[in-house]
Amino acid sequence: MGNNPAQQRRGKAAERRAQRIKEARRRRMLVIAASVAGGVAALVLVVGGIGYLWYLDYDSRNIDGVTEYEVGRDHVDSPVAYEQSPPVGGEHYPRWQNCDVYTEPLVDEFAVHSLEHGAVWITYEPGLDEEQVSQLEERHTPGSYVLVSPYEGDMPAPIVASSWGRQLTLQDAGDERLDQFLRTYEQSSDVPEPGAACSGQIGQTAQELDLTEAQQEEDTEDE
Repeated sequence: MGNNPAQQRRGKAAERRAQRIKEARRRRMLVIAASVAGGVAALVLVVGGIGYLWYLDYDSRNIDGVTEYEVGRDHVDSPVAYEQSPPVGGEHYPRWQNCDVYTEPLVDEFAVHSLEHGAVWITYEPGLDEEQVSQLEERHTPGSYVLVSPYEGDMPAPIVASSWGRQLTLQDAGDERLDQFLRTYEQSSDVPEPGAACSGQIGQTAQELDLTEAQQEEDTEDE
């Protein structure tokens, strides 16, 4: 298919995310190295390590602006009128949306099923600045439990990150709270089906699915 602009943006985005992950690991190693260099006793190291891990967990979950919701989880065969836009959970289709980067809106009911498996769905208003979109797309890497797509419905902010029962609104793709949200809720155990797949099912956008359905109906009429 060649390198189209979207593929080039994804490649650059993946490189930026990899660099950020590398820098984060380096900072953690510096903290550990500094502690060891201090010559503290083994017991103090253990206690300090536990305290540091507790702080990281507290820091991750103490994300300013996250709203929590009580949602159901039944499977249905017809469209759902969700209370949140984008939805954060509730009734959904039996099949799920593959975790990936999409340039067109998705079917809510498939994406919600992905949230049930521990995915984070990053949505943005159509027409968002290309550089902002690129920064959002870098949050997905192969194998990650992240969906990125534009969203056609009303949104409370230009960018919204949703996980099962939780949502964070953002004005800017560079907001550090987005990375906090991903660290805390991507593949979280606090979902109905932790560890379930986020691949191997629906890889089409809403428009592509509509076109496929229309073609199938046309083929049936011609028979």
